[in-house]
Amino acid sequence: MTITLHPGTVPLADLASIYWSGENAVLDRGFDTQIEKAAARIAAIAAGNEPVYGVNTGFGKLASIKIDAADTATLQRNLILSHCCGVGAALPENIVRLIMALKLISLGRGASGVRLDLVRLIEGMLERRVTPLIPEKGSVGASGDLAPLAHLAAVMMGEGEAFFEGERLSGSAALERAGLAPVVLAAKEGLALINGTQASTALALAGLFRAHRAAQAALITGALSTDAAMGSSAPFTADIHTLRGHRGQIDTAAALRALLDGSAIRQSHLDGDERVQDPYCIRCQPQVDGACLDLLRQAGRTLEIEANAVTDNPLVLSDESVVSGGNFHAEPVAFAADQIAIAICEIGAIAQRRIALLVDPALSYGLPPFLARKPGLNSGLMIAEVTSAALMSENKQMSHPASVDSTPTSANQEDHVSMACHGARRLLQMTENLFAIIGIEALAGVQGVELRAPLTTSPLLQKAAACLREAVPGLDEDRYMAPDLAAATGLVAAGALTASIGPDLLPALED
Repeated sequence: MTITLHPGTVPLADLASIYWSGENAVLDRGFDTQIEKAAARIAAIAAGNEPVYGVNTGFGKLASIKIDAADTATLQRNLILSHCCGVGAALPENIVRLIMALKLISLGRGASGVRLDLVRLIEGMLERRVTPLIPEKGSVGASGDLAPLAHLAAVMMGEGEAFFEGERLSGSAALERAGLAPVVLAAKEGLALINGTQASTALALAGLFRAHRAAQAALITGALSTDAAMGSSAPFTADIHTLRGHRGQIDTAAALRALLDGSAIRQSHLDGDERVQDPYCIRCQPQVDGACLDLLRQAGRTLEIEANAVTDNPLVLSDESVVSGGNFHAEPVAFAADQIAIAICEIGAIAQRRIALLVDPALSYGLPPFLARKPGLNSGLMIAEVTSAALMSENKQMSHPASVDSTPTSANQEDHVSMACHGARRLLQMTENLFAIIGIEALAGVQGVELRAPLTTSPLLQKAAACLREAVPGLDEDRYMAPDLAAATGLVAAGALTASIGPDLLPALED
């Protein structure tokens, strides 16, 4: 499948498809004319004598140095090679492909001044799956994601390294094997490629999509925990949440009601329940998870705007003037990443408390200690709960905002930076932790529901339980547990748990 990108209006759903499924992406050819017009304007400036930043001058603190027209190509090549200063592990292929798609969108707006040759090469690399090796670290999220994007641009020049057909190759070899030719960068083209927030934005989008997948699964496991603990569904009554008015809370409560509808366990204690109120981790799921959903939706709106933005510098404006600004500063992305991190942390925190409730016989309303069928002889889910606590604590530490940090760079020319790139990159580890926490809650919730037999949970939750049991058998006796946790985590990460009950029932990312 190939997604046609319409710069300025690309929706989150298309970006999610590129991330999750690896679809190809091409620009709508209707944008070619504007791209060519801006490129012609830059070529005219490069042939003249008027100094324009990034076209015929040095960069950053060296902007006052005029460059001869004969040295334009050398200037751009030197820029890319000198900026390839990334360190650390290579970013995953799906994130690199998303970076490339975002760069297509930005260049497609026709304000960057690049030739169509660059656009076509990126499209060809996506189609033939030439994936530049982009080290994960090295950007402070201002003046663009310079180092990460330089590694992308280097491959386009036939430099650097790339992955092709499972092999790590030189950039030139990867292009040649794919039947593609490198480009010689013209005036401003190197700067257009590396100025921009595409690496930070791609990482933040990946964190967003993963966090939303975990949030949907957390509603399923939260409902399982509610039934396993014989919790009340009364706090999910629609009028309660309408009276408060928050969209995420309303949507979350509706999903919980639907998930629990038809539960024989719930029906069994509608009358004569001696508990007046459940603990907050059960009763306040709509208020907490709903607020997290609102935060994710808000971050999604910010990132959708950023994904469609022109963020390099200088820009060719509608009157054909070329003006230097600061759209490369990734502060909006940094704020969005921090919002996502907070939501990830809180979804995991309340889920962990539900796990702790289920394994505690003082709180679980008749379930055996640690959900072991023969407690004492067996430890059950005792240490699985401890693992969830460790992951929750790790996420708390990582949720400290990255956007409030800054350090001057480039001889104080770039004296305030966003830290968006690593602020977004941490979301990958945080969501990995969250997938595991939700997976452990699935193990506990299903085990707890099964211990209520012959009473049964709702039809929808029975589907979720069956999905888990296809991968993880019931825990009758202690066994080597790590594979169980890995399998349950994998179901959450792959979206299988949500697919088992039908994702349309769960709140979408776009409200």
